[in-house]
Amino acid sequence: MMRLLLAGVVCCSFCLAADDDPKPPTFTRAGHTTDTLDVVRQRLKDKKAILLDVREEAEWDAGHLKSAKLVPLSVVRTGRLTKQMQKNLPKDKPVYCHCRSGGRVLQVSKILRAKGYDIRPLKAGYEKLVANGFEKAAPQPPAR
Repeated sequence: MMRLLLAGVVCCSFCLAADDDPKPPTFTRAGHTTDTLDVVRQRLKDKKAILLDVREEAEWDAGHLKSAKLVPLSVVRTGRLTKQMQKNLPKDKPVYCHCRSGGRVLQVSKILRAKGYDIRPLKAGYEKLVANGFEKAAPQPPAR
């Protein structure tokens, strides 16, 4: 009995160390994550989460966040994710996603949650994230 108790303590300690927030995620009535932008920023910094931009490629090209990976809603809908896009979708950590204004992320989250991903849609869109200190990627020179 003592061995089982000790094993449980070791296991629980490991689980808590693996993730700073052992509570299950919570969402607003609309479906957006209740995680604060400070929590999101810290998890991204600590590499405990990733950030997906679900806008379309032209929007991405016009400006995107340095820490984001592009997986457009149109591609998620078709289910034809490239190998690189699949690499950007780990199942072992939260995946925060953003769009322009918080609508498309709800569609993406519904599709990807059904596939087993921990999707946490942000209500804050691209401009609001930039205004809240999320770093923009350096502009790319036009292709020649």
